[in-house]
Amino acid sequence: MRALIVQGNKDLGKVWARHLERLGAEVCHVSTGAEAIEYIQEKTLDAIVLDLVLSDGCALSVADFANYSQPEASVVFVTDTTFFSDGSIFAHCPNARAFVETATPPSDLAAIVHHYATDASRARADARSLAAD
Repeated sequence: MRALIVQGNKDLGKVWARHLERLGAEVCHVSTGAEAIEYIQEKTLDAIVLDLVLSDGCALSVADFANYSQPEASVVFVTDTTFFSDGSIFAHCPNARAFVETATPPSDLAAIVHHYATDASRARADARSLAAD
């Protein structure tokens, strides 16, 4: 499983990364949307942990780009605001799989990401199998 964490708080990103690595994930942590888009262009991902409030303000652009270039990649949004608390994020981002508070225990966040990343990995393998037939 390969995951990308997009979180401006480096310490928090490191904590999340360690919890995902314990579940066997290969993890990259970046701080801005621009860095995330660059990474998405280079690597195939199963999951993206995306802070809704990035310093460069382009979290939705990251999710859109991921949906276009890697539609199997699941996006788990995290936030410490009430923005999109009505669940409308799922209407705006078809690749959104979960929307959780930044204060969610890291082990719980890792379990959520692992669950959706496994689904994405399985879908990608099924697509390769069909293409080979």
